[in-house]
Amino acid sequence: MTGQGGASPPISSSSVADNLENGDQQSDMFRVLRRLGVPSSTIQHCRFRCPSRPLSEMGNKNSAPSPHTWLDSTSPGTDLQELSRRHDPQSYSGGRWLNRDELERNSRHVMFDFSALCERAVHTCPGATRVLKYEKREGGFNKVFLLTMDNGLCVVARVPTGIAGPPRLTTNSEVATITYLQSKMSLPIPKILDWNDNPSNRTGTEYIIQEHVAGVQLHQQWHKMNPEQHMLCTKALSLTMKKMASIDFPAYGSLYFADAPLDSDSKIPFEQGFCVGPHCSPVFWNRNPGEHELYRGPSPNCGPWRDLTSYCRGLIDTGFSRLPKEAVNDRKLLPYQGSIQDHIRILKTSREVIQKLIEDKRIQDAATPALLHPDFHKRNIYVSAEEPTVITGLIDWQSTSIEPAFIYANETPDFAALPRIPEEDRLENEQNETEISGQKERELKDASVCYQTYDVVMTALVPKLRPARLLDPTLFRLFHYCHTTWRDSAVAVRQELIELSARWVELGLEGSCPYSPTEAELKQHARDYEDFEAVQALKSWLRDNLDTNSDGWIPNDAWDTARVAHRAAYDEWIQTAKEAESRGEDMTVAKADKMWPFDAR
Repeated sequence: MTGQGGASPPISSSSVADNLENGDQQSDMFRVLRRLGVPSSTIQHCRFRCPSRPLSEMGNKNSAPSPHTWLDSTSPGTDLQELSRRHDPQSYSGGRWLNRDELERNSRHVMFDFSALCERAVHTCPGATRVLKYEKREGGFNKVFLLTMDNGLCVVARVPTGIAGPPRLTTNSEVATITYLQSKMSLPIPKILDWNDNPSNRTGTEYIIQEHVAGVQLHQQWHKMNPEQHMLCTKALSLTMKKMASIDFPAYGSLYFADAPLDSDSKIPFEQGFCVGPHCSPVFWNRNPGEHELYRGPSPNCGPWRDLTSYCRGLIDTGFSRLPKEAVNDRKLLPYQGSIQDHIRILKTSREVIQKLIEDKRIQDAATPALLHPDFHKRNIYVSAEEPTVITGLIDWQSTSIEPAFIYANETPDFAALPRIPEEDRLENEQNETEISGQKERELKDASVCYQTYDVVMTALVPKLRPARLLDPTLFRLFHYCHTTWRDSAVAVRQELIELSARWVELGLEGSCPYSPTEAELKQHARDYEDFEAVQALKSWLRDNLDTNSDGWIPNDAWDTARVAHRAAYDEWIQTAKEAESRGEDMTVAKADKMWPFDAR
């Protein structure tokens, strides 16, 4: 998902040519992918499946770099004013993008008074008189400053960027969520020392100041741990999720303080001092880079929602609000993206299908309101360096939301996920292959134990998640992304509608599916879906070989090398398309250019 910690080395200009392969493929496009060096396993397994939450909200898939990942560190110094001058706290300095670079960086620029923020931090540290040094760490949605005081105390100050979510609400909800959870259970969440959701304060921005988390990232420790430690750590984390899932809520949305800056009709009273209010994910507010210009305002229906019917209506309303308000340049899009009218039809169909689905008692039973960590992975989990099975910190609660339990049910955190063994790891040398296979077998066994541990806890010990985990995930996929059809493409959503329709009876659903495609529609869809799969395979290959994420983020120290390698890969791609076009094949240079996911030519 991210390009910060992957193990794949960046490609070089020569390795592009070295990776060329020949061989029969199912289509011209797949032949081009194979010639470019995309492994057949990537091509064949690149099937669109929406994550169990729209991962633009959690730092995944088609999102900007994760708000839950450190991207950059500026060397600390001793003169705060000089550091502030040389290392501009306001501008994004964590890396560059192979796609929409200027837009991405500008979207993360925040105007605020860094000195005033440091003053607020000093007040939270008894005995401190000034900030001695600081480190700037950029996230996808926040600016993070590690501030060290003259008495040795250390705190973390976070400033949300404009793409983090709705102004004021995102900060209020995060603080309210942490405060509420800490009042109900023992969770290792760093204590909030100071916060303000009103940018009219002296700093000129919203901010949260917290204690510095103890321990080290689980991501850094995982490879040093033995299988037993992996299992015990997974068990501890799973039981932590069990605690969070035990809380009952009266509605879907996000948690806020009772005095949050919301209209009274946007608040559903909860326990004393708290309320359930609108969903604060950036998706509902069109806050991601470029979305405001494309979609204009936020969704007209961001919640809160008292029941499943209202929740689903909010998803569809949001889907309609996330269609371009003006005609787009079709020449820049591949057919599988779909026209605005295509998306309107798909959303109307999705509304009918979802209305039918939520009549099913099994889905109703799986829809209990639940709140879990929005991005529960190893980079957001801290453990003791001496005893890594001891959890010392859970960070990054931004955009936490109360969802139907089935939205969370089939997520598998990275510490419990089964690894995919790439086909390209197979070696011709039998001896080496045996050695590699033995290593992979041990890794798979280790991962399987972690997966089984997580599965047992989630299915057997978390009543809210059990109903959904025992059902086929196909029943729930449409709920995950019907509100982001333009981002995900018409053909991707249609593929799930087709699968749901084909398996309607098998899945135990009553009556007939409201969606029944014709043979002609299925044939056209198959052609478009092949294009879609080819693009996903290309993106996957580029992510792995350029060590980037789906948006093309590259750390500063790798930018020059990655840009050269990217250009070499693009040139080879276009040259291969020229050869295919000259032979009269379906692939053309124009089509190949549209398929390329990054604009840094």
